[in-house]
Order: sequence, then C-alpha cells, then structure tokens
Amino acid sequence: MQGLLTNSKTIILAFSSIFFVRMFETFGFPAQINFLHFVTVPLACGLVLIKSRSESQKKIFITRQLLIGIFILFTIILISAILNNAGVINAILSFLLLGEPFIFLVAVYALSASVSGLKNLQIWIRRFCLFHIFYALIQRFILRFDLKSTGMEPADNIQGVFFLSGSGHVVGASVSMSFALYYLMTAKDVPLWFRSVVLTFALIHVQVADAKQVLMAIFVAWILLILIKLKDIVRVLQYVAGGSLIGTVFFWAVQNLPSFRAFNTWIRPEIYGPEGEATLLKMATFRIVPTYYKSFLNRLFGLGPGHTVGRLGGWMLDQYSSLLNPLGATQHEASKAVWKTVAESWLGNQSSMFSPLFGWAGIWGDLGLVGLAIYFLLAFLVWHHICKDDCSRLLLLSVFVVGMIFSQLEEPGYMLTISVLIGLRWHEQNMGKVLVEYSPSSQKSKSWLSWL
Repeated sequence: MQGLLTNSKTIILAFSSIFFVRMFETFGFPAQINFLHFVTVPLACGLVLIKSRSESQKKIFITRQLLIGIFILFTIILISAILNNAGVINAILSFLLLGEPFIFLVAVYALSASVSGLKNLQIWIRRFCLFHIFYALIQRFILRFDLKSTGMEPADNIQGVFFLSGSGHVVGASVSMSFALYYLMTAKDVPLWFRSVVLTFALIHVQVADAKQVLMAIFVAWILLILIKLKDIVRVLQYVAGGSLIGTVFFWAVQNLPSFRAFNTWIRPEIYGPEGEATLLKMATFRIVPTYYKSFLNRLFGLGPGHTVGRLGGWMLDQYSSLLNPLGATQHEASKAVWKTVAESWLGNQSSMFSPLFGWAGIWGDLGLVGLAIYFLLAFLVWHHICKDDCSRLLLLSVFVVGMIFSQLEEPGYMLTISVLIGLRWHEQNMGKVLVEYSPSSQKSKSWLSWL
C-alpha cells in the first residue's frame, strides 16, 4: 500500500512541477525553473514503471505499445535533426515538448489500481484545478490584474496559475474548461449544483480572459464526438439538443451582450474563402516552409526540430536564447519568414484563430509527414486503448481541434493536464463504484471540503 501511495505522490509532484512553475517564476525564481518539468516528468514515469507491478497482460501490452511509439517519435526527431543540421538541444527539447504528454500519460496509466492511491491523486488534481479557476477569477475581480501594465492586452493578464506568460490566458482558460467539463461529467460524488457552479466559473474565466477560441475548440470537439457516435441515436440526440441550446444562447449573447462582441471578429465572410485574408494567413506556413526544402527527404522529415512554427521554433529559442544558444541551439529562416507574414497582415494581431503558427503546422514543418504520422499514431493508441468514455474522448478531440488554432500541443501546462485527466478517467472507470464509495461525501460527510 505504501508503495502505491508513493507512486501517486510521485505523479502529483511531477504534475505540480509544471502546473505551478509560472507562479514560482513570478515570485522571483529564475526563468530556468520553467525547464524543471523536463526532468521531473520522465523521472516520475521511470519511477512509476519500476515500482508498479501490474498483473494485467493487456495493460502491460498497452504500456509497451505507448513506450515503443514514444521511442519511434524520438527516433524521427533525431533523423530530422541530423538531416537538417539542427542542434542537439533542439532535438532534445522538441522530443520533450511533443513526447512529454505521452510520457506522463504512461506514468498515470501504469499506476497500480489502489483505491487509496487513486483517490489521493484524484483529490489533489481536483484541488489544483479548482484553485486555478478560483485564482483566475480573483485576479480579475479582486486583484484586478487586468489593470496591470505587462505589455499585453488587459484581458490577457487573467491567467490563473500560469501568470505571467505570453499565451497564459489561453492556456489557463483551456485548462479551466477542460477540467470543468471533466468534473461535471465524472465527479458523481459531488453534488450537481457544485459541479455546475465550477463550470459556470470556468466559463466566466474564459470570458474575462478573452480566450474565445477555447469555446470554439470545445464546441467543434463536441460536434466531432457527435459524428463519431452516430450509431448511438439516443446519445446523439441528447448531444444535439444540448449543443443546439448552447449554440442558440451563445449566438444571442454575441449579438446582444457587449462582453461577447469580440466574437464578431470571426463573423466576417469576406476574410474567408480561397483568397480571403484569414485563409491566406492561416495557411501561410504550408506555402512558406516548402520553399526551403532542399530534397524529397524534407517532405518526409521536415526542416528540423525547432526550425519552423512550433512553440520551440516560434517562441522558445528566442525567449531563452541566452540559455539555449551556448548549448548549440539552431534557428531557421523559415520561422522568421512566417513571423514576417504575420507582422505584415492586418489580421496578424487580431486573434490566434488566424495564426499560421499552430500545433499541427509546427509538427509538419519540423518533422514532416513521417513525424506527423507518428504523432497521430500515438494519439490513436491513446484513443483506442485509454479513452473509454465520452469525457476522455471529448478531451482528446479538443486537443485535436486546439492543434489547429495555436501552439498548445507544445504547451506543457495544458497538455499534461489533459494527460492526467484522461489517465485518471481510465482508472476511475476501472474502479467504478468502489472509488465513489470510498469518497468522504458518499459516507455522508457534511464538510464542503469533501466535495473537492
């Protein structure tokens, strides 16, 4: 029992090393602390795999499949780096940014099924995410972070635990909505009214942070889930009814409430279409990157890790140049060319919805068609073996949609939250009623803390 509890605590500590790292930097820790999770997460995975003793051959088989897939991803990144003379540090960081969510999911999935250990993990993940949501609202309505001078738009300062980072408002809002949906759909040991309040607070967080693309991603993921479940007519009708109601209310709000009018940025038909400015800007990466190809191998393996428009090439190599350049980091003209296109477009600073620097484009640009295929293979393994209900599938589909908007596929705070929620959900389904009956609230505890 003690060993299993230690495993759950290992996961909690590894998760906290990324979830709260921006707060530590805000409190005066050096910027290098942002790289701490690149050590803690792989270490946690290794410790859990060593200590866990699963008797399920299927679970062992799935774990091995995921580890093999992660190793293949690492191999493809090395091949791409060698072909394009990318720095070793580029390859290492690219692998950690792309592979870390899968590594962490393996660690969570490999946990042995202990009720107390799982409950310990569940409680702390809930508390971390609830704190994040409430802290974001405190930032807006009490501390008034929207009035701080940070060089960003006022609403962009509402970031929760991810304050202060360039895209922290989107990452923070994405984490809030992902957890709130997970909490609403799965926390049966918590009163429905409290789960509904949490969802309402998460929606308020999205609104005050002006992270409207988060709602779009969730809505599109919901539509995709409906299409996937077409064989289940009753469930499809339930989702269609709920989606229609939400869509109607949302459309009314956009047209009538001042706080929702920012969504009108997207409702301009003239910017879409083959020659529309939004289309041209969004697809700029796919026009620019091939102009730098030197051989057919570039189509297969890209221009090299960190050389195009992922988070590494688009932001990190510049942001941490004083730290990474002495380690041999390399940059590429393709990334600069895409940024130049963004700067020259009148839509470039309007919304990340129109940004050509987004997740799938970054993987394709850096690692080519082979790298993109391997990433999709890993995602398929997670979908097929671990995502067993609508909640976990909705979370994974939302990642797919988010990857078409901005660079969040390489945002550890967001991706590791999704990983732990999907992994936790798999365990919750396996434990079933045993876990619910173990919770204090099901034992008629009167303390409101038992709901957290």
